[in-house]
Amino acid sequence: MPSPFSALPHGPSFRFVDQVTSLTPGISGTGTYTLRGDEDFLSGHFPGHPLMPGVLLIEAVAQLGGVVAQSDPTIPALADLKLTAVRGAKITGSAVPGEVLEIQASVAGRMGSLIQVQGEVRCAGRLLLTAQITLSGTPISALP
Repeated sequence: MPSPFSALPHGPSFRFVDQVTSLTPGISGTGTYTLRGDEDFLSGHFPGHPLMPGVLLIEAVAQLGGVVAQSDPTIPALADLKLTAVRGAKITGSAVPGEVLEIQASVAGRMGSLIQVQGEVRCAGRLLLTAQITLSGTPISALP
């Protein structure tokens, strides 16, 4: 069985979802990411007081949203799926090393190769982020 991340373009060093904990294919999913403390980005954000950057919280929602969207058995997967737009993002908290992010993403709509996703990130029950994002890709049938 392939990894749920196999339909995403990210390599393991740029994944912000460690585990998909629930998945309703094409509709919604939940996942987790443990902020270990040894990630390269933490050395500069912020020295002595490391915090998970808010933009990476958005990326975590985008990655889980991609897993959800690409798992739809009725719609062919898209090649080169990527984050295209961010709307209504609100960063309301932060996470520090040792904490586990709880990520939720739902497909809110599709139009051709555009996918609207709503998501949130929580940590120990605290809301850290809500966002609406757009993903896009190329239909595999359109590739040369």
